[in-house]
Amino acid sequence: MASMTDKDYYAILGVSSDASTDDIRKSFQKLARTYHPDINKEPGAEEKFKEISEAYAVLSDPDKRKRYDAMRSGAPFGGYGPTGTSGGYGTGYSDPFGGMPFDMWGFPFTGSASRGTATRSRAYNPRPGADVAFELELDAAKARAGTTRGVTYQRYVTCDHCHGVGSVRSEQAVACPTCGGKGRITIDMSGIFGFGVMDVECPECEGTGKVVAEPCEACGGSGRILSADEIVVNVPENSHDGDEVRVKGKGNAGTNGSESGDFVCRVGVRSERLAPLQRHGFEMVGFVIPFVIVPLITGGAASVGIFTIIVGIIGAYFGLRDGIKHDLGWWRNAGRAILSGASTGLMWAIFTYLLFSCSFGYGMR
Repeated sequence: MASMTDKDYYAILGVSSDASTDDIRKSFQKLARTYHPDINKEPGAEEKFKEISEAYAVLSDPDKRKRYDAMRSGAPFGGYGPTGTSGGYGTGYSDPFGGMPFDMWGFPFTGSASRGTATRSRAYNPRPGADVAFELELDAAKARAGTTRGVTYQRYVTCDHCHGVGSVRSEQAVACPTCGGKGRITIDMSGIFGFGVMDVECPECEGTGKVVAEPCEACGGSGRILSADEIVVNVPENSHDGDEVRVKGKGNAGTNGSESGDFVCRVGVRSERLAPLQRHGFEMVGFVIPFVIVPLITGGAASVGIFTIIVGIIGAYFGLRDGIKHDLGWWRNAGRAILSGASTGLMWAIFTYLLFSCSFGYGMR
């Protein structure tokens, strides 16, 4: 298997070494549509797709790209782990010394995970995959009529080689040999920094107490790999700004066989969207409403102080400074902002009423 330094990711994506992130993304999308296994059934297309996905995963991330460029130029300690994570210790763990193995510093982390092929974590840590969020901006007409949109995106998918388990053997989870299954180890650092004895998280199992017995070469034991995918999103009719279209199971795959997250398409309709200052203004209007209503409900007279009046006027100015001619969806969002402010104001209005009632009753004694 070729190492990362043997591959020219720029050539794979067909871009120059000084290409912008946007150019890299566009090139990847074009190649992904050409070589995606669901589209291209020719021999070698799947391997090509995996290769361009790997290249994009590195070059699209500024930190990873910087390390990759440093490796290609021969810079020391610019290393990269086989899992593609900074420092080479696998998902969720990065080496604070910039990729230098702990063994070089005399640290007592010399278990099987830090020798030979020891640059990838083999922790057995099943976790559900995260959702993948995508922002889709539509005009008012398309939002009313509904639309269908194809999306190319990156996500973690279940490793085909180990079927998501993380191990090539059935007995994938065993007690961590470094910590004995406790998840933590005790280190005597008095001879190094004078700190004395410290109890720290085990770096081999990452605190889980279990490790993958024989890590899969393709995914490094996590049970998932980074890949590109395509999905068709159907936005229903009469959608509004802030609506979500959720596609079950099309988010990131979980680690070690856990369930996948969802693909979440968040609809944006600019003509319905409140500006931050407008939203804040309507929340201010909502905030003062309970200070008028609460006294009426409790049998007292509505007492509108000068502060309440000022807050309400300022809020109305912020909310309506661009006029009142807006789409129905915009007014719907304005109403939601008012309700949000009212819910906060209600708690303060009740608290203020009870405080003054108690103070007045105590003064009458």
